Amino acid sequence: MSASGGTRAIVAALAANLAIAVAKFVAFLFSGSSSMLAESVHSVADSGNQGLLLLGGKKAKREATPQHPFGYGRERYIYAFLVSIVLFSVGGMFAIYEGYEKIKHPHEITAWYWPVGVLVFAIIAESFSFRTAIKESNETRGERSWTEFVRRAKAPELPVVLLEDLGALVGLVLALGGVSLALATGNGVWDGIGTLCIGVLLIVIALVLAAETKSLLLGEAAGIEDIEKIKAAVVDGDTVPGIIHMRTLHLGPEELLVAAKVAVRHDDTAAEVAAAINAAEERIRAAVPIARVIYLEPDIYSEWAASAGANPAKSPGGPGPDTAH
Repeated sequence: MSASGGTRAIVAALAANLAIAVAKFVAFLFSGSSSMLAESVHSVADSGNQGLLLLGGKKAKREATPQHPFGYGRERYIYAFLVSIVLFSVGGMFAIYEGYEKIKHPHEITAWYWPVGVLVFAIIAESFSFRTAIKESNETRGERSWTEFVRRAKAPELPVVLLEDLGALVGLVLALGGVSLALATGNGVWDGIGTLCIGVLLIVIALVLAAETKSLLLGEAAGIEDIEKIKAAVVDGDTVPGIIHMRTLHLGPEELLVAAKVAVRHDDTAAEVAAAINAAEERIRAAVPIARVIYLEPDIYSEWAASAGANPAKSPGGPGPDTAH
């Protein structure tokens, strides 16, 4: 996994969550707080999620095979999608169940200093992890807003860690609020309400991650900036005067497939066309280094072929108007 994959952010989150999970579980044993139990399970689930992201990054590095000729770059998307499932089931649904049980059968929190102390420690530790994720993300998000970064990022790890850390911090505040109200009122129902809120929060985050990762699994095109760079690189105004139509597809976060039908002059020789195609491929790779799989098909420019544009529904390369039935 490259630096842009956010390895440092994943490792920082993993270390923080493992330490916090142990502390929260000890606090639950001493205090009986359901918020602490939900938060300890949440931290265990987050630790497993970071392990999944690291495993996905390792598996994605495998070399291409005859059975998988485009490599295994999408492994990172698959494991990121698994993270959303774990967060939904293990984190969110468990917290909702635990909160419901605590509201139905409330009991007083004992040894209050354990949950309060651990929650304060956890907030500090998660803040450092969140800070690392923000720092790593700022290196790649450029001028994009945070919402746009999460929605448009092709590497899933940083958005996942960002949302997990954000959810963990908000969840900790909710847990602290539930425990504090339960202690102040002597009513354990508040602890259960805090737990319910944590569960709803985790489910919302899991659904957002699932939706964004699903889009990556289905296959997303290159970003607008990269598409414009590729178009500018293909056309040299001489041997390749224009692009008839073009498609791009991310085979992984850092591997892009480019397929285009390019216009050539009708009196060019086969050798000249081949040289023009090779030169165009070199220009594409120089402009967008992640464009590693490139297929350029030469053709004589025609208005009909160009009408396909960016519309995948118009079968480019199919029968022309003179042969269509």
